[in-house]
Amino acid sequence: MTGRFARFVLVGASAAAVNIGSRVLFSYVVRFEIAVVLAFPIALTFAFAMSRLFVFEPSERSVMHQYGRFFLVNLAALAQVWLVSVGLTYWIFPAIGWTFHAELLAHTIAVGSPVLTSYYAHRVFTFGTSPEA
Repeated sequence: MTGRFARFVLVGASAAAVNIGSRVLFSYVVRFEIAVVLAFPIALTFAFAMSRLFVFEPSERSVMHQYGRFFLVNLAALAQVWLVSVGLTYWIFPAIGWTFHAELLAHTIAVGSPVLTSYYAHRVFTFGTSPEA
């Protein structure tokens, strides 16, 4: 693992903890699948700030431009996280008889699922040094 990728994984793990923690709190007041979506912008903003500080070199793009690109990459990741979370919770786990903390386990697995594609997309698209990238 390169130093940058290792930092990306650590920031991602921290953002995952923020994501899962906020999802658990939201689950007290809304349904699971809605809580997954509500946790997204909280973890997104945390991950963006930490990625800018600790993972990627300064870019020529404005912070808002980077945040917009960060949002787009993570919107694609949200679709994947939602599908994996809901698929595991409502179809896969019931099919295999898994009931122990099914929502927490499903969401935890799902949050880690887009790590490689997200790293590459952020390195090239979000924080790349070329304004045209």
